[in-house]
Amino acid sequence: MKKHYWIIALAFLATACSNEDTSQAPAENAAVVEEQAAEAATDIVESSVPDTESLVVVEESAAEAEPENQTIVLAQANDVASPRNWQFKEGEHYTRMVPTQPTVGGADKIEVAEVFMYGCPHCYDLEAYINQWAENKDPNVRLVRIPAIFNQLAQMHAQLYYTEYYLVQSGKLQDEVGFRNMVFEEFHRRNNRLASETAIMRLFTRVGVSEDDFKRTWASFEVNQALRLSQDLTRRYGIDSVPMIIVNGKYRTQAASAGSYPKLIEVIDELTVREGLR
Repeated sequence: MKKHYWIIALAFLATACSNEDTSQAPAENAAVVEEQAAEAATDIVESSVPDTESLVVVEESAAEAEPENQTIVLAQANDVASPRNWQFKEGEHYTRMVPTQPTVGGADKIEVAEVFMYGCPHCYDLEAYINQWAENKDPNVRLVRIPAIFNQLAQMHAQLYYTEYYLVQSGKLQDEVGFRNMVFEEFHRRNNRLASETAIMRLFTRVGVSEDDFKRTWASFEVNQALRLSQDLTRRYGIDSVPMIIVNGKYRTQAASAGSYPKLIEVIDELTVREGLR
């Protein structure tokens, strides 16, 4: 499956768009040995999804068992013998999810997922940084986007996002980045809440998508399935505020814990390097 996608830098970001306007949940305090054992027991081996098919959660049960001795050796090499001095610390700049959770794509690449909402001003601020990072990222890293669904309006915007996604896949929508920017601008600059199907359709027709193509995609099985995926992953990842970054279903971080948007990008890069050593 082809993965898309999915300003002034803030020195320190203290807030994020939240489901209940609460602070981010505290970092997990599992012991190192416990975490290693959990990692060996729960790492997910995913299967690639063809471009023409809809998004599907890759369940842990799909993993193929590896030789036990080999798994132990790899874990020791990564955690003990690595000569690298890591800049960022678990529990301070990022948290580790135990057990490791499913991802969207296959195991051929390291997955970075941005959980976002079009109505979130912090997601709007992060957009330029994440787009620039995506242009220069390691080719072995895949970026996906997962719209969080906290309320009815967020549900509407998640459906907007997946309609956009599948129209890009089918070639009906050409400028993916430009369209995303237009949606953010429409909501945050022009005070258009995009709260109805009609208002959203006008946005698509403005960029040359026909009403028939929009309506067919908007109500499609693929979009409905993707919405269920979004709800499931948001729950599995423990998302209560956005934007949130999930690296390979294992690490969770955000600008508030990283310190700023540029630092968040550095944390993402370091965590993908960690995963590449596995």
